[in-house]
Amino acid sequence: MTTATRWALVAGVLVLAVIVAVLPQVRSDRPAAGPDLTAARAAAALAPCPSGTGAVAQLAGVRAECLGDGSAVDLGSALAGQVTLVNVWATWCEPCRTELPVLQRYASEPGAVRVLTVQVQSKPDDGLELLTDLGVRLPTVFDGDGGSGPVRSALKVRPALPASYLVTAAGEVRFIESPPTFTDPEQVREVVRRLS
Repeated sequence: MTTATRWALVAGVLVLAVIVAVLPQVRSDRPAAGPDLTAARAAAALAPCPSGTGAVAQLAGVRAECLGDGSAVDLGSALAGQVTLVNVWATWCEPCRTELPVLQRYASEPGAVRVLTVQVQSKPDDGLELLTDLGVRLPTVFDGDGGSGPVRSALKVRPALPASYLVTAAGEVRFIESPPTFTDPEQVREVVRRLS
């Protein structure tokens, strides 16, 4: 074997080693395809997520996935100009399971303000299944199943769930401290009257 052949063989082995080392990293950079949520979305039959123009400063540029149809929602513009109760919940949260049906009952009453729920720290298919089981059809956005998504970061959500906020027509975002969990639609009405 000549020296040139040996060098060509060494160069070929090195190129192959680089390809083998880099290829798994290139593949892992691609987003993983999530589960097919078509059937779960149909069963949940959630109300459409809000859309709009304008801006709520605290939520400007904050985007989340509409759990009902998978579309992207810009919360800063979607919540502008209309009083909205925003409720943050997770499937593992027992008080959330009690509160979500209360919010559904409130939202069904005449004169209720818009209600938007935000699913966090749990998988979207689990969230759709829970909402279906509870009979909750409120518009819902998905803020990721990991640590802190963009909605949680913008709202500065505390670790304890559920957490609720009132977005005023003027675009102010107010954390609802009391009650920590709604157990009756009248409590929701009172908070909306007090903070609007």
